[in-house]
Amino acid sequence: MNTIQSDNYAVYFDNALDELVKFIEKGKYTKFFILTDENTGEHCLPLLTSKLDGLTYDLIEVQSGEENKNIDFCVGVWKMLIDFGADRKSLMVNLGGGVITDMGGFAASTYKRGIDFVQVPTTLLSQVDASVGGKTGIDVDGIKNIIGTFTMPKAVFMAHEFLQSLPPRQVLSGLAEMLKHGLIVDAGYWNNLKSSNLKNPSVELVHRSVEIKNEITIADPHEKGIRKALNFGHTIGHAVETYSLLHDEDSLTHGEAIAIGMICESYLAYKKAGLPVDELNEIVKVLSDLYPRYTIKEESFDELLLNMQKDKKNVGNEINCTLLTHIGRYSIDNVCTANELCDSLRYYINL
Repeated sequence: MNTIQSDNYAVYFDNALDELVKFIEKGKYTKFFILTDENTGEHCLPLLTSKLDGLTYDLIEVQSGEENKNIDFCVGVWKMLIDFGADRKSLMVNLGGGVITDMGGFAASTYKRGIDFVQVPTTLLSQVDASVGGKTGIDVDGIKNIIGTFTMPKAVFMAHEFLQSLPPRQVLSGLAEMLKHGLIVDAGYWNNLKSSNLKNPSVELVHRSVEIKNEITIADPHEKGIRKALNFGHTIGHAVETYSLLHDEDSLTHGEAIAIGMICESYLAYKKAGLPVDELNEIVKVLSDLYPRYTIKEESFDELLLNMQKDKKNVGNEINCTLLTHIGRYSIDNVCTANELCDSLRYYINL
Protein backbone atom coordinates (compact mmCIF):
# COMPACT_ATOMS: atom_id res chain seq x y z
CA MET A 1 0.00 0.00 0.00
CA ASN A 2 1.47 3.31 -1.08
CA THR A 3 2.66 5.87 1.46
CA ILE A 4 0.49 9.00 1.34
CA GLN A 5 2.70 12.07 1.17
CA SER A 6 1.87 15.70 1.84
CA ASP A 7 3.99 18.81 2.09
CA ASN A 8 4.17 18.41 5.87
CA TYR A 9 4.26 14.70 6.70
CA ALA A 10 3.90 11.16 5.39
CA VAL A 11 1.26 8.57 6.25
CA TYR A 12 2.82 5.08 6.30
CA PHE A 13 0.80 1.92 5.66
CA ASP A 14 3.31 -0.79 4.76
CA ASN A 15 5.36 -2.08 7.72
CA ALA A 16 4.19 0.96 9.66
CA LEU A 17 5.75 0.09 13.00
CA ASP A 18 9.11 -0.68 11.39
CA GLU A 19 8.89 2.70 9.68
CA LEU A 20 8.19 4.31 13.06
CA VAL A 21 11.37 2.81 14.52
CA LYS A 22 13.36 4.12 11.55
CA PHE A 23 11.80 7.56 12.04
CA ILE A 24 12.75 7.65 15.73
CA GLU A 25 16.31 6.57 15.04
CA LYS A 26 16.76 9.02 12.18
CA GLY A 27 15.34 11.92 14.23
CA LYS A 28 18.10 11.73 16.84
CA TYR A 29 15.68 12.81 19.57
CA THR A 30 17.04 13.37 23.07
CA LYS A 31 14.08 11.44 24.51
CA PHE A 32 10.82 10.02 23.31
CA PHE A 33 7.58 9.37 25.11
CA ILE A 34 4.70 7.03 24.38
CA LEU A 35 1.25 8.31 25.37
CA THR A 36 -1.39 5.58 25.83
CA ASP A 37 -4.51 4.74 27.76
CA GLU A 38 -5.09 1.51 29.70
CA ASN A 39 -6.76 -0.23 26.73
CA THR A 40 -3.99 0.63 24.30
CA GLY A 41 -1.42 -0.27 26.91
CA GLU A 42 -2.87 -3.78 27.15
CA HIS A 43 -3.69 -4.53 23.51
CA CYS A 44 -1.36 -2.42 21.35
CA LEU A 45 1.71 -1.32 23.30
CA PRO A 46 3.27 -4.82 23.42
CA LEU A 47 3.24 -5.01 19.62
CA LEU A 48 4.98 -1.65 19.38
CA THR A 49 7.56 -2.34 22.10
CA SER A 50 8.47 -5.64 20.41
CA LYS A 51 9.74 -3.54 17.50
CA LEU A 52 11.75 -1.00 19.50
CA ASP A 53 14.80 -3.26 19.82
CA GLY A 54 16.35 -1.69 22.89
CA LEU A 55 15.27 1.91 22.29
CA THR A 56 14.57 3.59 25.64
CA TYR A 57 11.31 5.46 26.18
CA ASP A 58 9.14 6.83 28.98
CA LEU A 59 5.49 5.81 29.19
CA ILE A 60 2.65 8.24 29.99
CA GLU A 61 -0.74 6.59 30.55
CA VAL A 62 -4.09 8.37 30.87
CA GLN A 63 -7.59 7.04 31.43
CA SER A 64 -9.57 6.15 28.32
CA GLY A 65 -12.80 7.86 27.31
CA GLU A 66 -13.94 11.12 25.73
CA GLU A 67 -14.91 12.42 29.17
CA ASN A 68 -11.20 12.43 30.06
CA LYS A 69 -10.10 14.50 27.05
CA ASN A 70 -10.00 17.65 29.14
CA ILE A 71 -7.61 20.24 30.54
CA ASP A 72 -7.07 18.38 33.82
CA PHE A 73 -5.73 15.28 32.08
CA CYS A 74 -3.73 17.47 29.71
CA VAL A 75 -2.10 19.19 32.69
CA GLY A 76 -1.22 15.71 33.94
CA VAL A 77 0.53 14.96 30.66
CA TRP A 78 2.48 18.24 30.81
CA LYS A 79 3.55 17.51 34.38
CA MET A 80 4.77 14.05 33.39
CA LEU A 81 6.80 15.59 30.57
CA ILE A 82 8.34 18.02 33.06
CA ASP A 83 9.07 15.21 35.54
CA PHE A 84 10.70 13.12 32.82
CA GLY A 85 12.84 16.06 31.71
CA ALA A 86 11.39 16.49 28.23
CA ASP A 87 13.15 19.20 26.24
CA ARG A 88 12.45 20.75 22.84
CA LYS A 89 14.26 17.91 21.08
CA SER A 90 11.90 15.33 22.56
CA LEU A 91 9.30 13.33 20.62
CA MET A 92 5.76 12.37 21.66
CA VAL A 93 4.41 9.12 20.18
CA ASN A 94 0.61 9.15 20.49
CA LEU A 95 -0.44 5.50 20.50
CA GLY A 96 -4.20 5.14 20.73
CA GLY A 97 -7.59 6.21 19.50
CA GLY A 98 -8.94 9.68 18.83
CA VAL A 99 -8.79 10.81 22.46
CA ILE A 100 -5.07 10.02 22.59
CA THR A 101 -4.22 11.52 19.20
CA ASP A 102 -6.30 14.67 19.85
CA MET A 103 -5.06 15.30 23.39
CA GLY A 104 -1.53 14.05 22.79
CA GLY A 105 -1.17 16.30 19.78
CA PHE A 106 -2.45 19.26 21.77
CA ALA A 107 -0.16 18.55 24.73
CA ALA A 108 2.86 18.22 22.44
CA SER A 109 2.01 21.28 20.34
CA THR A 110 1.88 23.49 23.45
CA TYR A 111 4.59 22.00 25.68
CA LYS A 112 7.56 24.42 25.60
CA ARG A 113 5.70 26.05 22.68
CA GLY A 114 5.79 22.83 20.75
CA ILE A 115 7.68 19.55 20.52
CA ASP A 116 7.54 17.02 17.69
CA PHE A 117 4.84 14.38 17.78
CA VAL A 118 3.73 11.47 15.62
CA GLN A 119 0.39 9.71 15.49
CA VAL A 120 0.04 5.91 15.74
CA PRO A 121 -3.74 5.46 15.58
CA THR A 122 -5.03 2.15 16.89
CA THR A 123 -8.76 2.39 16.12
CA LEU A 124 -10.49 2.66 12.77
CA LEU A 125 -11.94 6.03 13.78
CA SER A 126 -8.57 7.49 14.67
CA GLN A 127 -6.99 6.09 11.51
CA VAL A 128 -9.48 7.65 9.10
CA ASP A 129 -10.26 10.79 11.09
CA ALA A 130 -8.47 12.09 14.18
CA SER A 131 -4.87 11.26 13.25
CA VAL A 132 -4.87 12.99 9.85
CA GLY A 133 -5.07 16.70 9.13
CA GLY A 134 -3.27 18.43 11.98
CA LYS A 135 -6.19 19.21 14.28
CA THR A 136 -5.44 18.80 17.97
CA GLY A 137 -7.84 19.50 20.81
CA ILE A 138 -9.49 18.94 24.15
CA ASP A 139 -13.08 19.34 25.34
CA VAL A 140 -14.39 21.94 27.83
CA ASP A 141 -17.79 21.62 29.51
CA GLY A 142 -18.71 18.84 27.11
CA ILE A 143 -18.02 20.96 24.01
CA LYS A 144 -15.90 18.80 21.74
CA ASN A 145 -12.47 20.08 20.70
CA ILE A 146 -13.31 23.67 21.60
CA ILE A 147 -9.69 24.28 22.68
CA GLY A 148 -6.92 23.19 20.33
CA THR A 149 -4.40 24.00 17.64
CA PHE A 150 -3.73 23.36 14.00
CA THR A 151 -0.39 21.55 14.28
CA MET A 152 0.76 18.91 11.82
CA PRO A 153 2.32 15.70 13.12
CA LYS A 154 5.77 14.78 11.85
CA ALA A 155 4.35 11.50 10.51
CA VAL A 156 1.42 9.10 10.86
CA PHE A 157 1.86 5.32 11.08
CA MET A 158 -1.15 3.17 10.15
CA ALA A 159 -0.67 -0.36 11.48
CA HIS A 160 -3.65 -2.33 10.16
CA GLU A 161 -2.98 -5.16 12.62
CA PHE A 162 -4.20 -2.97 15.48
CA LEU A 163 -7.70 -3.07 14.01
CA GLN A 164 -7.97 -6.83 14.49
CA SER A 165 -8.52 -6.39 18.24
CA LEU A 166 -11.35 -3.87 17.88
CA PRO A 167 -14.87 -4.78 19.00
CA PRO A 168 -17.52 -4.51 16.25
CA ARG A 169 -19.04 -1.36 17.74
CA GLN A 170 -15.71 0.47 17.46
CA VAL A 171 -15.32 -0.65 13.84
CA LEU A 172 -18.74 0.82 13.08
CA SER A 173 -17.73 4.05 14.79
CA GLY A 174 -14.85 4.55 12.38
CA LEU A 175 -16.92 3.40 9.43
CA ALA A 176 -19.19 6.43 9.82
CA GLU A 177 -16.30 8.74 8.88
CA MET A 178 -15.42 6.54 5.90
CA LEU A 179 -19.01 6.68 4.67
CA LYS A 180 -18.94 10.45 5.14
CA HIS A 181 -15.85 10.75 2.95
CA GLY A 182 -17.66 8.99 0.14
CA LEU A 183 -20.81 11.05 0.58
CA ILE A 184 -19.03 14.39 0.37
CA VAL A 185 -16.57 13.88 -2.50
CA ASP A 186 -16.48 10.36 -3.97
CA ALA A 187 -19.71 8.63 -5.00
CA GLY A 188 -17.69 5.70 -6.38
CA TYR A 189 -16.09 5.13 -2.99
CA TRP A 190 -19.52 5.32 -1.32
CA ASN A 191 -20.73 2.62 -3.71
CA ASN A 192 -17.65 0.47 -3.01
CA LEU A 193 -18.28 0.74 0.71
CA LYS A 194 -21.92 -0.25 0.35
CA SER A 195 -20.96 -3.49 -1.40
CA SER A 196 -18.05 -4.37 0.91
CA ASN A 197 -17.72 -6.32 4.14
CA LEU A 198 -18.19 -3.39 6.47
CA LYS A 199 -17.63 -5.48 9.60
CA ASN A 200 -13.98 -5.74 8.58
CA PRO A 201 -13.02 -2.92 6.17
CA SER A 202 -10.03 -3.76 4.00
CA VAL A 203 -6.78 -1.84 4.18
CA GLU A 204 -7.53 -0.59 0.65
CA LEU A 205 -10.79 1.01 1.82
CA VAL A 206 -9.04 2.56 4.82
CA HIS A 207 -6.28 3.86 2.53
CA ARG A 208 -8.79 5.58 0.23
CA SER A 209 -10.55 7.19 3.19
CA VAL A 210 -7.27 8.57 4.52
CA GLU A 211 -6.38 9.72 1.01
CA ILE A 212 -9.62 11.70 0.73
CA LYS A 213 -9.17 13.41 4.07
CA ASN A 214 -5.51 14.12 3.36
CA GLU A 215 -6.31 15.72 -0.01
CA ILE A 216 -8.90 18.01 1.59
CA THR A 217 -6.75 19.06 4.55
CA ILE A 218 -3.73 19.77 2.35
CA ALA A 219 -5.86 22.09 0.23
CA ASP A 220 -7.31 23.88 3.28
CA PRO A 221 -5.21 23.27 6.42
CA HIS A 222 -6.96 25.89 8.59
CA GLU A 223 -10.60 25.17 7.65
CA LYS A 224 -11.31 28.39 5.78
CA GLY A 225 -13.00 26.76 2.79
CA ILE A 226 -13.29 23.23 1.41
CA ARG A 227 -12.17 21.55 4.65
CA LYS A 228 -15.59 22.48 5.97
CA ALA A 229 -16.87 19.64 3.77
CA LEU A 230 -15.59 17.28 6.45
CA ASN A 231 -18.15 18.77 8.85
CA PHE A 232 -21.04 17.02 7.11
CA GLY A 233 -23.09 15.30 9.80
CA HIS A 234 -21.10 16.89 12.60
CA THR A 235 -23.16 19.97 13.52
CA ILE A 236 -26.07 17.82 14.68
CA GLY A 237 -23.92 14.74 15.33
CA HIS A 238 -21.62 16.49 17.81
CA ALA A 239 -24.64 17.94 19.62
CA VAL A 240 -26.20 14.49 19.97
CA GLU A 241 -22.86 13.01 21.04
CA THR A 242 -22.44 15.66 23.75
CA TYR A 243 -26.00 15.12 24.96
CA SER A 244 -25.50 11.36 25.15
CA LEU A 245 -22.20 11.75 26.97
CA LEU A 246 -23.91 13.86 29.64
CA HIS A 247 -27.12 11.84 30.02
CA ASP A 248 -26.59 8.20 29.02
CA GLU A 249 -24.89 5.54 31.10
CA ASP A 250 -23.84 3.80 27.86
CA SER A 251 -23.18 6.85 25.70
CA LEU A 252 -23.10 6.87 21.93
CA THR A 253 -19.83 6.37 20.12
CA HIS A 254 -18.65 9.20 17.89
CA GLY A 255 -19.62 7.28 14.77
CA GLU A 256 -23.09 6.41 16.06
CA ALA A 257 -23.75 10.09 16.77
CA ILE A 258 -22.36 11.19 13.40
CA ALA A 259 -24.58 8.66 11.64
CA ILE A 260 -27.58 10.36 13.27
CA GLY A 261 -26.14 13.72 12.23
CA MET A 262 -25.72 12.55 8.62
CA ILE A 263 -29.32 11.35 8.46
CA CYS A 264 -30.62 14.65 9.84
CA GLU A 265 -28.35 16.78 7.66
CA SER A 266 -29.21 14.71 4.58
CA TYR A 267 -32.84 15.61 5.26
CA LEU A 268 -31.81 19.26 5.52
CA ALA A 269 -29.92 18.84 2.24
CA TYR A 270 -33.09 17.51 0.60
CA LYS A 271 -35.08 20.48 1.91
CA LYS A 272 -32.48 23.23 1.34
CA ALA A 273 -29.70 22.14 -1.05
CA GLY A 274 -31.41 20.10 -3.74
CA LEU A 275 -30.39 16.58 -2.68
CA PRO A 276 -32.68 14.27 -4.71
CA VAL A 277 -35.18 12.32 -2.65
CA ASP A 278 -33.96 8.97 -3.98
CA GLU A 279 -30.44 9.79 -2.78
CA LEU A 280 -31.81 10.87 0.61
CA ASN A 281 -33.61 7.53 0.89
CA GLU A 282 -30.48 5.64 -0.13
CA ILE A 283 -28.37 7.38 2.52
CA VAL A 284 -30.99 6.82 5.22
CA LYS A 285 -31.34 3.12 4.38
CA VAL A 286 -27.59 2.44 4.44
CA LEU A 287 -27.07 4.26 7.73
CA SER A 288 -30.22 2.90 9.38
CA ASP A 289 -29.24 -0.67 8.49
CA LEU A 290 -25.79 -0.22 10.03
CA TYR A 291 -26.44 1.83 13.16
CA PRO A 292 -28.91 1.21 16.02
CA ARG A 293 -31.80 3.56 16.55
CA TYR A 294 -31.24 6.14 19.28
CA THR A 295 -34.18 7.62 21.18
CA ILE A 296 -34.39 11.41 20.88
CA LYS A 297 -37.25 13.15 22.66
CA GLU A 298 -38.63 16.57 21.82
CA GLU A 299 -37.93 17.79 25.36
CA SER A 300 -34.21 17.44 24.58
CA PHE A 301 -34.37 19.81 21.58
CA ASP A 302 -33.51 22.96 23.53
CA GLU A 303 -30.36 21.37 24.95
CA LEU A 304 -29.40 19.96 21.56
CA LEU A 305 -29.82 23.39 19.95
CA LEU A 306 -27.71 24.95 22.67
CA ASN A 307 -24.99 22.41 21.93
CA MET A 308 -25.19 23.29 18.23
CA GLN A 309 -24.91 27.00 18.99
CA LYS A 310 -21.65 26.35 20.85
CA ASP A 311 -20.13 24.59 17.85
CA LYS A 312 -16.72 26.06 17.00
CA LYS A 313 -17.61 26.19 13.28
CA ASN A 314 -20.35 28.78 13.76
CA VAL A 315 -19.99 32.49 13.02
CA GLY A 316 -21.94 34.79 15.31
CA ASN A 317 -25.27 33.31 16.33
CA GLU A 318 -25.82 31.43 13.06
CA ILE A 319 -25.65 27.64 13.00
CA ASN A 320 -23.78 26.42 9.94
CA CYS A 321 -24.12 23.04 8.27
CA THR A 322 -22.34 21.38 5.39
CA LEU A 323 -25.01 19.83 3.16
CA LEU A 324 -25.01 17.51 0.15
CA THR A 325 -26.27 18.58 -3.26
CA HIS A 326 -25.76 15.02 -4.55
CA ILE A 327 -23.98 11.95 -3.24
CA GLY A 328 -20.34 12.88 -3.83
CA ARG A 329 -20.94 16.65 -3.90
CA TYR A 330 -21.34 19.15 -1.08
CA SER A 331 -22.22 22.74 -0.24
CA ILE A 332 -20.62 24.56 2.71
CA ASP A 333 -21.83 27.39 4.95
CA ASN A 334 -25.53 26.64 4.90
CA VAL A 335 -27.21 28.60 7.71
CA CYS A 336 -29.95 26.53 9.32
CA THR A 337 -32.65 27.95 11.57
CA ALA A 338 -33.71 26.40 14.86
CA ASN A 339 -37.00 25.31 13.27
CA GLU A 340 -35.20 23.61 10.39
CA LEU A 341 -32.82 21.81 12.74
CA CYS A 342 -35.71 20.64 14.93
CA ASP A 343 -37.58 19.44 11.84
CA SER A 344 -34.57 17.33 10.89
CA LEU A 345 -34.52 15.78 14.36
CA ARG A 346 -38.23 15.00 14.03
CA TYR A 347 -37.49 13.38 10.66
CA TYR A 348 -35.03 11.06 12.40
CA ILE A 349 -37.46 10.34 15.24
CA ASN A 350 -40.23 9.41 12.80
CA LEU A 351 -38.23 7.15 10.50
